[in-house]
Amino acid sequence: MSFIGNVKILGTMKKFPAGAMVIPLLIGCTINTFFPDSLLIGGFTSGLFKNGIPTLIGLYLFCSGATIDVKAAGSTVYKGVILTVLKFFVGFGLGLLLNAIFGEAGFMGLLPLAVIGAVTNSNGVIYATLAGEYGDESDVGATAILTLNDGPFFTMIALGTAGLGNFPLKTIMASIIPLIIGFIIGNLDHEWREILSSAMALLPPFNGFCLGAGMSFFTIAGAGASGIVLGLMTVLTTGILTFVIYSLIRRKADPMGAAIGTTAGVAATTPAAIAEADPSFKPQVETASAQIAAATIVTAILTPLLVAYLAKFSNKWNEKHHKTVSEPIEEKIENKLESTTV
Repeated sequence: MSFIGNVKILGTMKKFPAGAMVIPLLIGCTINTFFPDSLLIGGFTSGLFKNGIPTLIGLYLFCSGATIDVKAAGSTVYKGVILTVLKFFVGFGLGLLLNAIFGEAGFMGLLPLAVIGAVTNSNGVIYATLAGEYGDESDVGATAILTLNDGPFFTMIALGTAGLGNFPLKTIMASIIPLIIGFIIGNLDHEWREILSSAMALLPPFNGFCLGAGMSFFTIAGAGASGIVLGLMTVLTTGILTFVIYSLIRRKADPMGAAIGTTAGVAATTPAAIAEADPSFKPQVETASAQIAAATIVTAILTPLLVAYLAKFSNKWNEKHHKTVSEPIEEKIENKLESTTV
């Protein structure tokens, strides 16, 4: 029995892109495809593994809100806000463009729900890792602001604004209240912030399994090619395009603009959350979730490679043009925020 405690389950999962989310999703999908009644026995089992998506997403948003520090330095806030805005508007614009040209059928079968849900939602873990390697402390700190794009809130706003969905103000507020409460608690008590920040690592496997329990491999197979296209589209738009825009705003080449070119694993739960708010989206949930899940894997592989290349390019470009690390606008923002929080 010496093998007990020595099986590296989590370590093995982490070797795969977004493995903590995707592997449980595939396990849940396997069970639902071949043994669909096994998770319908009711009680706590069905509540956790089959019907728990709304609760799990709400809890994830609650924990995400707690990680946002209201006293963050000005440069951190500046970078986080710019990256969050770029991620949202590029994804929103792309979804609108494809819907205008191809309608609900989408480009290569890509649903507008999947496009907006995938492109507007970045993987905070990958961003933070890349920021630690190619950025500075303020880049790492910007992760807290980027958590605002986790979950269905921005997708709901985008679909509602575009007239693609019907989301009353009450429904939109209900999707962000857990994040707001988490934000308040995390800033009132830093001990709670640490606990809730740690809890975020626990939720993706359960989110993944519960989501997979509502899917089948037949749907995933059908969404495979379009999911890969969605991943490539995300890297090209919120990877390369945002690198160019972000570098222009920063007035120096900055690879962190490309570090948001990912799709978060939790984004795969967005279609289900959207359908909870607007039942007209329910027929799209399974396909859109599969497309986003595929995009999560593609972007998790390609974005780090892109950022590594752009980091080398940026260093050469900045040296050649004698660009400095900090910009005047960031210094002004930081000084102003520091003076108001002292």
